Amino acid sequence: MNTLTVDLQRAHSAHGVPAAESFERWAQCAWLGNTTSEVTIRIVDTDESAELNGQYRGKNGPTNVLSFPFEAPAGITVPLAGDLIICAPVVEKEAKDQHKEPEAHWAHMVVHGMLHLQGYDHIEDNDAEVMEALEVRLLRQLGYGNPYESEEAEQDS
Repeated sequence: MNTLTVDLQRAHSAHGVPAAESFERWAQCAWLGNTTSEVTIRIVDTDESAELNGQYRGKNGPTNVLSFPFEAPAGITVPLAGDLIICAPVVEKEAKDQHKEPEAHWAHMVVHGMLHLQGYDHIEDNDAEVMEALEVRLLRQLGYGNPYESEEAEQDS
């Protein structure tokens, strides 16, 4: 059985940020490893997100979720998956702009970030299809709809 410990850090306390139990449930569902591990999920404001996005990805401005997989030094084994940095104002704005339930969008950001921590990516089309299908399946298990359906409908029109 896989066990994931979630360390939630609230560096930004916006109205509408889900309860700690929700983050734990979402992250545990998306932990596909068969080992015990730990993830830190840090809720931040736009300034911290923009600073980290610029420093580590070379991109300007805040982003919804940043994933930092833990890379242990040679010979060291520590059960850490890594860190997720989620920008509350960006997630809330995206949910509103994309006509999504905020809780469902928060869940999607956690699932998406957790998959990145486990090596999934969406740079190449084939990899994106695999990752998106897994996200949809995991979110369905959690009781949420396909997060890409409304985006696809908007792109088709």
